[in-house]
Amino acid sequence: MTKLKHNISFGDMQALYYLEKADSLVQVKYAGDMYLGGYAGGGTLRQGASVENLRYKDQKLWKKSGVQEAVTYLEDERGYEIEHHLIYQEGSRGVECYTVFTNHSREAVSLELLSSFSLGGITPFVEKDAYDSLVVHRIQGVWSMEGRVRSERIEDLQLEPSWAGHAVRCERFGQAGSMPVNHYFPFVAVEDIKNGVIWGAQLAHNASWQMELFRKDDSLAVSGGLADRDFGQWMKTIAPGERFETPKAILSVCNCKHMSESEAAQGAHAALNRVGQRLSTCGMRFFEEKPESEQTLPVIFNEYCTTWGCPSHENICHILEAIRGKGFSYFVIDCGWYKADDIPWDISMGDYEPSQTLFKQGLQKTVDAIRGEGMQAGIWFEIDNVGSASKAYQMEEHLLQKDGRTLTTTMRRFCDMPEEWTQEYLTQKVIGTLKKYGFTYMKMDYNDSIGMGCDGAESMGEALRQNMEASYRFVQKVNQEIPGIILENCASGGHKLEPLMMSACSMASFSDAHECEEIPVIAAALHRVILPCQSQIWAVIRETDSLKRIAYSVAATFLGRMCISGDVCNLTKQQWDIIERGIAFYKQSAAIIKDGTTYLYGSALTSWRHPMGWQAVVRFLEDGSCMTVIHTFDGELPEEITIPLPPQVTGKIATVYSDTDNLMISVEKGILKYQPGENWKAVAVLIPIGDRSE
Repeated sequence: MTKLKHNISFGDMQALYYLEKADSLVQVKYAGDMYLGGYAGGGTLRQGASVENLRYKDQKLWKKSGVQEAVTYLEDERGYEIEHHLIYQEGSRGVECYTVFTNHSREAVSLELLSSFSLGGITPFVEKDAYDSLVVHRIQGVWSMEGRVRSERIEDLQLEPSWAGHAVRCERFGQAGSMPVNHYFPFVAVEDIKNGVIWGAQLAHNASWQMELFRKDDSLAVSGGLADRDFGQWMKTIAPGERFETPKAILSVCNCKHMSESEAAQGAHAALNRVGQRLSTCGMRFFEEKPESEQTLPVIFNEYCTTWGCPSHENICHILEAIRGKGFSYFVIDCGWYKADDIPWDISMGDYEPSQTLFKQGLQKTVDAIRGEGMQAGIWFEIDNVGSASKAYQMEEHLLQKDGRTLTTTMRRFCDMPEEWTQEYLTQKVIGTLKKYGFTYMKMDYNDSIGMGCDGAESMGEALRQNMEASYRFVQKVNQEIPGIILENCASGGHKLEPLMMSACSMASFSDAHECEEIPVIAAALHRVILPCQSQIWAVIRETDSLKRIAYSVAATFLGRMCISGDVCNLTKQQWDIIERGIAFYKQSAAIIKDGTTYLYGSALTSWRHPMGWQAVVRFLEDGSCMTVIHTFDGELPEEITIPLPPQVTGKIATVYSDTDNLMISVEKGILKYQPGENWKAVAVLIPIGDRSE
């Protein structure tokens, strides 16, 4: 018997709470309790005796100052209480969800699993087992190739129920380690393609996590949170009177049955694109709290791809002269400013003493030179890790251990972040340096993963969680001690593109794809998981680049935050003209980049390293202003690319950016038409508010 207990509206979404439903609102597993049968062992810890013992206790609703919250209380007669929190911010297109466990018993209890969220009853719009109806969307992320979509029907994942309803079906995925985007983003979406409804979830967590797609009957269930004992070697002991709170999840659902022609023309990923942006825009309230200078999306210059880890006062001064008056607001001194003579930057980090060889007159003189050009000065740190050539590498008593030995990967060891000594050391080295020289921007890098876990707690997974929690607390400390600082979230590019770190930072390095042809592909794909106004995209310009190649690189940055690097001291006037026109176009488009909605079009790409065909990104505001960025790749191109513009867009093309002027591009009766004449070419157009072009 299924009984609806509550139906609560959160904006344009509804949360349905059922009693006597087969799948639980919270997934929990206590050590010693019976595991689920049906061949679940090793595949899932869901729906065991710990869940069967839960009973509904109460539900409370609050609404105050634009925030709405539903808290559902579950209890176990042994003295365990669980709170399930669902929070809605007025105007948001998603909700936050998390779980709190409290031990009211007289004995300690060990958790093996505690979910941040759990959704059941998917899909309620089809009777019985909804065959040929459900598609699962995951988003993959590996180094320099972040954001690739993986879509599969549930039948292909063998998530159909058995004929007898006996055997468990479960697809569990995630990552174990300190790089939360490592193989997958902490994201999942399930689409009912027959009824045009899609559910989506993200996890805000900077360490090991998991998602589970579970089925034993006609309905599919989706849950996620900390990687459990099976997947992430996580156990957490809760003493009498103690409580434990899970990381937050962000959830959304939307009806995609009645799309406009332009939105539907995106194809099979149209619904995914919509729910992904509903989830990512939940982070806009955090971005709007960032420094005032960030709200206009200033242009960044980062010298890494100019000096390749060997910045000095002399070469920075040459760069400053070359970029003078070009429209840059931030200048970032990247890695290597601390390295000893003849020692590479990537094994030197940890001691953080400015090189007296590279900065003979002191680092302050260089910072003053940057400020003298009207730019904010930024600097790079790899806070949590130490390189094999540093003195800090030998301070093993302050580094993470695994099985009683110092945890070591190629070239790196890891700081014991919860340790008080470590926090004091980093406060002196990092915060002290920022304050001493007056840096107002910090790029925080992170270039290897701890892996499954470390010593220091009741389980390796819990020790990892505590370490990364302390790492996040240090980032918060930086924000508190240096109000208004601009923080860039980098982890070998995009390995920390998850909501928790994105909420603490102004922006993130989108990828370590510095000067690759696939940059626009990666940049566009990330619109599904992070805000474009937080996605810092490289445009590395080489003196050997043709004007067409420069425009191709620069136009890719219109898909997020513009960051220029490369051979800027050796460029011709013609090359600089292409860059400066791109900077002007970017600044004209900043409001659309910040607050717009994205539609994605183009060829179905098999290889990202060797893309064939074309891609178009349409980003628009509700007032009708619109930016479209088109890139052509290798292979055969259509005679004409046609893109139906959103119905809000009624204006004419006002500004065009490319390397040439003789472009066959126009808007006719709401259709953008472009005749691509060349491979590896970019063109971008800006359409302001106005009447539709005829």
